[in-house]
Amino acid sequence: QVRLIESGGGLVQAGGSLRLSCAASGLTFSSYTMGWFRQAPGKEREFVIYIRWSGSTYYADSVKGRFTISRDNAKNTVSLQMNSLKSEDTAVYYCAAGSRLNIVNAYDVAYWGKGTLVTVSS
Repeated sequence: QVRLIESGGGLVQAGGSLRLSCAASGLTFSSYTMGWFRQAPGKEREFVIYIRWSGSTYYADSVKGRFTISRDNAKNTVSLQMNSLKSEDTAVYYCAAGSRLNIVNAYDVAYWGKGTLVTVSS
């Protein structure tokens, strides 16, 4: 059974930082592009960032220069370092796994985590 377990969400002031983690199990981790999506209250789920098995990354314009993704293929984990947080970053953040090189749409995602809430106060 494939599981993606997020952790690290919480409350942070604008301008602050948080690090989210995703632990994956039940899949051949190195065969998947891993990423993060987020869903703000009352809005659709949107792409944030992904990292390929090679280490190549792609960022949404809204987080470029502020967020960084990394992966440890030996530990089957993915991390999202979020800096200079803004109130508009408030959302539930979902870990995602896809077998395609790019996972920027929901239909690219094969597996989802249950999400972790990030709240940024202004």
